[in-house]
Amino acid sequence: MSLKARLTTPGPAVHAPGAFDALSALLIQQAGFEAIYLSGASIAYTQLGRPDLGLVSFDHVADVVARICERVDIPLIVDADTGFGNALNVARTVKIFERNGARAIQLEDQTFPKRCGHLAGKGVTSTKDMVGKIHAALDAKRFDETLIIARTDAIAVEGFEPALERAVAYAEAGADVVFVEAPRDQEQMKCIVTTLGRTPAMANMVEGGKTPILSRDALGEIGFRLVISPGALVRALIPAAERFLRTLGTEGSTVSYVDRMTDLAGVNARIGLEEMLALGDRYEREREEAAE
Repeated sequence: MSLKARLTTPGPAVHAPGAFDALSALLIQQAGFEAIYLSGASIAYTQLGRPDLGLVSFDHVADVVARICERVDIPLIVDADTGFGNALNVARTVKIFERNGARAIQLEDQTFPKRCGHLAGKGVTSTKDMVGKIHAALDAKRFDETLIIARTDAIAVEGFEPALERAVAYAEAGADVVFVEAPRDQEQMKCIVTTLGRTPAMANMVEGGKTPILSRDALGEIGFRLVISPGALVRALIPAAERFLRTLGTEGSTVSYVDRMTDLAGVNARIGLEEMLALGDRYEREREEAAE
């Protein structure tokens, strides 16, 4: 079942953890999740060592999309920030991300330079400008199954009611999913779902952010169809890495930490070494047989 069909079919909400490279995406797939969310913030954290302040370029994200989609089979949802420019840029972004394998592309109404939706100091473009970007995105996509997700950051800038008005306008413009960023409580979250009606709503769970953390099932009961945990994996990895590095620095070896690590064989099992070697052997046999 496509992601588009899944979001409009009765059942539990789709939960998409955030990835930042091919390995993290592969681990999410192997853990049994239905979809992956490529977080622009997590790319900035892990590949630039910088905060989510609009520093990640279009080409960088496009490259990560291609690398992930070459390795995994489940749908990839891509955070495309503001579309990297005006409506023409949005059209190019959608074409290339879709060509590289994305099955859903998220666009937001922040002004540039954008920043994390749970940080202060954001600005938002006009509703008219964002609607134009949505139209450009819809015109640019090749496949009906590719989803366009429209995000508004207006709660922090204009207030909750104007954010709802934007959400309705984006749904009416044709967005497949609408994402109202950073609601402050469960009442606001319920209101978002009710206001959007038949248009699927997306919830963003950010540890330490402005929205209360709820389980996928609880969010599904409210009515959200798509739940993302965009930076959760990075936030879980940081303390694990810090504990490991403290031990390595103090003891000078990994001996006491081995039982908490994945050994070489374990890594190779996860990334498919045996399968690739077998494939290489098959091609070599075919080459030898053709030469006889």
